Amino acid sequence: MVRAKRRRQKKSKSATSTLNIKERLIEKRKAREARKKLIGLLIICLIIGIAIALPLGFIFNNFKLASGIAVGIPCIVFSYIYPRPALWVFLAYMCFSGTITYWIGGGNSLFQIAKDVFYLPALVALVQECRRQRKPIIVNSKIKLTFFILVALTLMTLFFVNGGQQFALPYCNDLSEYEKFLRAPDGSLILNPETGIIIRTPCKTGVPFLQGILGLKVFLGYIPLIFCAYYLIESKKQLVFLGRLLVVLAIVCCTLGIIQYLFLSVGICSGTRGASGNELFRATTEAKCLVGGSLLYSPSQGQIRLPGTFVSPWHWAWFLIANSFTTFTVAFSDTALFWRTAGLAGLALVFINSVICGQRIALALVPVCVVISLILTGQIANLKRFIPIGTLLALILGTVAIANPAIVQERVDSFVARWNTSPPHLFIQEQIHYAVRQQKGILGRGLGKATNSARVFGDTALVETYHPKILYEVGYPGLIAFLIFTTNIVIVTFKSYRSVKIPSIRSFGSSFWVFILIISFFPYWYPLDTDPVAVYYWFFTGVLLKLPKIDKQEKQNLSQNNVNSGNRKSRTFKRSSKIP
Repeated sequence: MVRAKRRRQKKSKSATSTLNIKERLIEKRKAREARKKLIGLLIICLIIGIAIALPLGFIFNNFKLASGIAVGIPCIVFSYIYPRPALWVFLAYMCFSGTITYWIGGGNSLFQIAKDVFYLPALVALVQECRRQRKPIIVNSKIKLTFFILVALTLMTLFFVNGGQQFALPYCNDLSEYEKFLRAPDGSLILNPETGIIIRTPCKTGVPFLQGILGLKVFLGYIPLIFCAYYLIESKKQLVFLGRLLVVLAIVCCTLGIIQYLFLSVGICSGTRGASGNELFRATTEAKCLVGGSLLYSPSQGQIRLPGTFVSPWHWAWFLIANSFTTFTVAFSDTALFWRTAGLAGLALVFINSVICGQRIALALVPVCVVISLILTGQIANLKRFIPIGTLLALILGTVAIANPAIVQERVDSFVARWNTSPPHLFIQEQIHYAVRQQKGILGRGLGKATNSARVFGDTALVETYHPKILYEVGYPGLIAFLIFTTNIVIVTFKSYRSVKIPSIRSFGSSFWVFILIISFFPYWYPLDTDPVAVYYWFFTGVLLKLPKIDKQEKQNLSQNNVNSGNRKSRTFKRSSKIP
């Protein structure tokens, strides 16, 4: 009887193994067919792209633009068919977009928005997938109301202010010579020669409505990344992969940034050494070195502003600030020793680059952000993990500082001199006063009117801090709606990650939340208009909103594994307890 039972078990096992082999063969065949289909489709798209790009290249005599179009069409198809891999490519490409823009694209504006070739088709594909499967587009109902209020007010500015400028105002070039003589350079204020009173006589330059659409894209265009991240990060494994990918990108980019500095210091790249006058103090793309875009390196004047792999030194500074959070997250939260060590190495490289890049804001904020993260995430109390990591980081940075004391002292002196010359709080105050004085109505001066990238469609004002810039463009209602929306995000994401019980997942969530908290209310410059902060902020929001589901899923997996382990143990015990 026992032998018959064993024979039946062997038969069932062999049948199961045969079934598993068949299933694996079927899956392999399907995967092979899918790859063939994708390769064939991409070849067709590449042929179509070349057929479109070649005539455009001859017409406009710009074959870099033509090559971008030829490659862009297959990328759009790939991103639409495979939205999730496209989003991973989007996160990786963004870190090198400045290098590709200036070293391959020659600074063409089409290359500056090339990263959206991966983002927008993937977004459309995911939206269609969720509609088919009846999944929610607004992934958290608690942010829905504040989001719709912000969108409604922003659209009102687009249609009533930008639209009014487009269709109701004359072009400034069409004014009479007398009117041009009266008009001030900004095109809005003139002095009446008879009364001596400043009066408003508005006119338009460029295409205000298109400027508003581009300004809308810059202002709200990456908010859908909340939705994308929510449906991209579906398990703890993918959450850990996200942190590791960002650390690898940080290590690669920071290493290239150090090599860029070495090339400049030893003379392989001249930078702005040979410039004269004001050019000695101005970053320019003609001085680019190895990677990235506009660069300033005039050691005789004590001036250095490195762009790293990005388009400008400002973008590089905010990349370093953002990656002080991502590398910190992996250094303290990853489950593998190798990756915790990689996170520590990435954090050390971020510190080194914040010193050598010459950007004062990176020098000031990178250590401050790390200290705030240590306190708010509670890692400073986790002595078992904090002491080894903190000691190693201190040794690395101390060794580098001792080996290069002149560089460190020069950066510190530059930071102190800049602070004394223009204290940040007074600068922010001046920016707010300027934005208040420029208000013409309750809906602001128009979307894109203070956005640098929108100057291709008309004149823009220089507003160098984010919240005054919002006030300038969309007025008091838009600014209040935006602050309410970001405050709501901070509250909802805090409650979301605090509900997580698994320590490793909760540790990831706490670090991401500290980043969102700081960026939501940071008053200096405009990080939410700058890559990669503009991407990471909304992406991490979506990740934080997904953490409770990931936590629940991991608990179910653990309980299921415990049940299976218990069943195996009980079967083993029963077999061993039988009398032979």
